[in-house]
Formats: sequence, C-alpha cells, structure tokens
Amino acid sequence: MKILLTGFEPFGGEPVNPSIEAVKLAKAPEGVELVKLEIPCLFEKCIEEVMKAVRREKPDAVVCVGQAGGRAAVTPERVAINMMDARIADNGGYQPQDEPIRKDGPAAYFATLPVKAMVAAMNGAGVPAILSNTAGTFCCNDVMYGVLHGIAQEGLGIRAGFIHVPCIPEQLPRFKEGTPALPLADIAKALEAGLKAIAEN
Repeated sequence: MKILLTGFEPFGGEPVNPSIEAVKLAKAPEGVELVKLEIPCLFEKCIEEVMKAVRREKPDAVVCVGQAGGRAAVTPERVAINMMDARIADNGGYQPQDEPIRKDGPAAYFATLPVKAMVAAMNGAGVPAILSNTAGTFCCNDVMYGVLHGIAQEGLGIRAGFIHVPCIPEQLPRFKEGTPALPLADIAKALEAGLKAIAEN
C-alpha cells in the first residue's frame, strides 16, 4: 500500500509548523510505502500541489496534516466544508471571507479514511486523540475539501482525509498562556498509528 502524507510549511509568522516536522519524523508502518510532501500555506496552491503528487504517485490513500493551535489532542477530521473564511492571511497575503472553495462543488465532503479506527489506534499508542467535526475554514479545510473534490471529479477511487495536530512545546512562548502542546515525537507516533489503522482498514 502507498500513502501520500503531507504537512504544511510554517505560517502566521511562526518559524516552525509541527505538521510537517511530524510528517518528516513519522516512519512507515510495515507494508506501507510512504511518500512525504511539504505543501505551501496558500489557498488553492496547497490543493494543486497535493493533486499533482496524487497524479504522479498514484497512492492508495492521501493523509494531509496541519496545525490547530489550541487543540490538546491529535484530531482526525470527519468533514470539510466548501468555505474559505480566513481569520488571518495565508502566506501570500490572501485573506478570503465567506467564499466557496469550489463554486460548483457540494457543501461538504466526508473523509474517506477510517477516522474512528485511526482515533482508537492513536489512543492505543498512548497519544491523546479525538474525532473532530470541524476542519475550520483556513488552508487545512481548503486542502481537505479540494483534494476530496479533485479525487471525486477525476474518479480516482483514492481514500483521503486530514489530521490536525496541536502545537509543540517549543512554540508556546509565542502563544497565549495556557495553550496546550504535545511533544513532536508523540505527534509523529500518533501519525504512525493512524497510518497503520488506514492500512489495516
């Protein structure tokens, strides 16, 4: 089985993004070929980069990963909505408000990954994880929706979804006091458990 695993570049003035750092650290489960990709924190461009890799690599599954500062657990996402509504600008200075990702697209897409099995596997590995029902309205939701839409439109039959990860302790001096964090090694362990669950389900 081949899985495409992506993480975002740093954004919002941060020097690090735990999503791509955890992706770099994560090891492929037995029987899985892992293709890793860093993607830009840019609306639309992030979708383009993942879809290019999907067409090139022809994976069995796509797992995109992004940071959700303020969350205390690793959170596989159940659904992505057709909406861009950015609290801050992306890395290109674009800050869409109340705009659809695809004018001709459905209101939402559900992840086609075994999200509950992934959550169970992550918790079983000793890392806090819960199922999330909102991927937000920034680039994380954008890439989840856009990739699921692209796969559906092109009839590729590839499973796909998204995982949000918390901050790492090294980021906390730049965040609001009380912001939760997880060590990078634990986030990578959660990703590995999630990938194993995908391969087994």
